[in-house]
Amino acid sequence: MRHELPTKPNVIFILADDMGYGDFSAFNPDIQSTKALDSLVRDGVTLTNCYSSSPVCAPSRASIMTGRYPQRCGVIDTLEARGFDRLKLSETTMADVFHDNGYYTGLIGKWHLGAIGEGYHPNKRGFDYFFGFRGGWNYYYNYIVERNGQRIVSDGTYITDVFSNEAVNFIRDNASRPFFLHLAYNAPHFPLEAPLEMVEKYKAIGKYTSAVCKVYAMIECMDIGIGRVLLELKNQGIENNTIVIFTSDNGPDFEGNGDDCLRRYNCDFKGSKMFTYEGGLKVPAVVRWPSKFSKGVSSKEIIHGNDWLPTLISLCDLKYSASKKMDGIDFSRALQGQSLAERTLFWHWNRFQPNLSCNAAIRKRNWKMLHAPIPEYLSLPPSEIDMDIEIKSYPERYKKVSVKPILERRKIAVPIVEMYDISEDPCEKKNVAPSEPDRVQSMEKQLQDWFAEVESERLSD
Repeated sequence: MRHELPTKPNVIFILADDMGYGDFSAFNPDIQSTKALDSLVRDGVTLTNCYSSSPVCAPSRASIMTGRYPQRCGVIDTLEARGFDRLKLSETTMADVFHDNGYYTGLIGKWHLGAIGEGYHPNKRGFDYFFGFRGGWNYYYNYIVERNGQRIVSDGTYITDVFSNEAVNFIRDNASRPFFLHLAYNAPHFPLEAPLEMVEKYKAIGKYTSAVCKVYAMIECMDIGIGRVLLELKNQGIENNTIVIFTSDNGPDFEGNGDDCLRRYNCDFKGSKMFTYEGGLKVPAVVRWPSKFSKGVSSKEIIHGNDWLPTLISLCDLKYSASKKMDGIDFSRALQGQSLAERTLFWHWNRFQPNLSCNAAIRKRNWKMLHAPIPEYLSLPPSEIDMDIEIKSYPERYKKVSVKPILERRKIAVPIVEMYDISEDPCEKKNVAPSEPDRVQSMEKQLQDWFAEVESERLSD
């Protein structure tokens, strides 16, 4: 069916969960599992220096939704039972902006910006339609999801396929009017579950752990669904007027031991999910808009998770009336081969309350300074893990956020400081902090000033 094209472009923002560069066939010749994503690379603009705003999911999603550093927005951790994932009600979301500009808005998949509290529900945050789950992860076969507040229990269909089916139907139902669809897959986030025949295909190769075989199978299932989404745009005659974005919320998860180890190829970047090294922050990103952008090109300009909303406001010519200033910039020039102004970017994350001494980073031009991660501040005690599992199966037990005492931790006396020249050392192998004392001092001051500012705003309302 062909539809008269709306005056404004449609937008489909596809977000994977814990997917790295090496999980793309286009960047890893060792696998052939992402045909649809590879087609986006061929037909769109690849952003080769795209960073998430956090090495974990809820904070990074807060930036995508608001254009602001997650700490400002109140999103400081992934623990929904604690309420640390809740996006402040005073924040304006990407869905709010599109809705206020006449778009029909939908979220299919994972929310993770407020699992507890009616005011934090996606339908209260600008989304006209919501099908998915509100927390940080879900089971792939024995899941609980909802459609606009109505609980739906799994019928045994693989959840990734369910989300893809919903996305295809959403496009079909709304092809004649401007729409914004946030398709937020939970793949390949744990628990590692995938169709057995697809897992066996990777096991037969004989090169990967059982865990990695499952991850690649999960990604391939997602890719097949994305292919169906792209085909539906073509069938409806609206692909030329639809901006399709694909990226990941943070770097890949490399945890586990033995056959359960998730470590795999990721372009030799240091670190992984949870860490502010490149491997935890640098994410694949592609933008396709056939009627506007050239095919098969790439941009080396530095893009940050804060930049998605201001860029879409520019591309779609949207009005934005919120009073809070965004931290991100409009990078639409980079999509057309132009350069962006230099700027300084910041990252930070640890468990529970923010502590700048652990797992923080600043990048200024080619230089990146960081406070090294401290395992004690990134790990969870068994009681927190148990609560995180319980809320997935028994959400009715969590009408309010938990106020149980939080584990006391030792105080960090002095941060362990590292410095890297990313232009010469993109894999962060040579710590040059000892030979750059003046640069370390200057960037340390900037990092502290930034942290004080965003922390002050977090606590202000």
